[in-house]
Amino acid sequence: MAEQKILSAGGFYEKLDRYFAENAIQNLFLVCDNSLPFLRIGEYFSSLPEKSGVRVVRFSDFHPNPDYASVLEGVRLFRDAGCEAIAAVGGGSAIDVAKCVKYYAESELSEAPAQDIPPNAIPLLAVPTTAGTGSEATRFAVVYYNGEKQSIADESLIPSAVLFDPDALKSLPVYQRKATMLDAFCHAVESYWSLNSTEESRCFSDRALRSILSAKDAYLANEEAGNAAMLEAANLAGKAINLTETTAGHAMCYKLTSFYHIAHGHAAALCLSKLWPYMLGHPERCIDPRGEDYLDGVYSKIAAAMGCASAKEAVRFFQVWLDSLALPAPKASPEDLPALASSVNPMRLRNHPVALDREEMLKLYKEMLF
Repeated sequence: MAEQKILSAGGFYEKLDRYFAENAIQNLFLVCDNSLPFLRIGEYFSSLPEKSGVRVVRFSDFHPNPDYASVLEGVRLFRDAGCEAIAAVGGGSAIDVAKCVKYYAESELSEAPAQDIPPNAIPLLAVPTTAGTGSEATRFAVVYYNGEKQSIADESLIPSAVLFDPDALKSLPVYQRKATMLDAFCHAVESYWSLNSTEESRCFSDRALRSILSAKDAYLANEEAGNAAMLEAANLAGKAINLTETTAGHAMCYKLTSFYHIAHGHAAALCLSKLWPYMLGHPERCIDPRGEDYLDGVYSKIAAAMGCASAKEAVRFFQVWLDSLALPAPKASPEDLPALASSVNPMRLRNHPVALDREEMLKLYKEMLF
């Protein structure tokens, strides 16, 4: 795959003008969420037909955790309108919908999501309006079918271009600002210790951790420099998990999100806060073929990237930071624990460097929620 083109949002998005001209785009399929009218880049896309002659076909008929029926509607509109390219402006759901529209745009449509679709060369531009999911840097997309999560993965789904627009983060609610930052942090940590980690992925993780912690105060203060830095940090974390995928923390967090209606990054951080010290306390459960010493070295490198002298200090730092963000665990019932433990995807646990079974997960959920 060609290297992803990174665009900056200087001026009134002149680099986007050049991008559309260089790719000879005349009919653009714009996947956007409800935030677009309130963003400066929304003005840009509204002015694009008159200014540049680029016809913009908008699609926003989807919800968070988008379903396959919405994707099919998008594909049909893309085809009927004769569009040549796709742009996504929004958070992870908008980018996932855009990826899925691209994925199925030239294939025969079926009632259920199909896999192994031949890749196509339709240009895909992503403009993330949150700094956390890293979806603009990954080959993954999620769509729901009959209420069940369906994962799609293909290298062709990585957007060919990304625009970082700090202005798009200005109206982000404080809770989402915190949660998405934590999502990027969890991506970087989980990718660092993943069984699939490589020298390249660990480099992305290391850079992401340093950038997140360096930018966090300015980002939480909604300063332009902090927003810009966090967008780049989330992209680095996305590049890391694109190579490695996530591990047990993310495997454990999904049901928390649906059960208790908390943000994904909030749930992931709660899981990490209990999982991380458990891992340090059980070196004998290491299943990384590179060995315990290797995993200890990874813990130390994560700590160093965080500016901490030891792995235990890094865990303490993270817990203090999480407490300072005032994102507590939700109120739960003991009856929830079996359903939570049963919800964990075993495929994601295979990528985790420390063995976990049902009993351990029950204990971790209990520590987290009670």
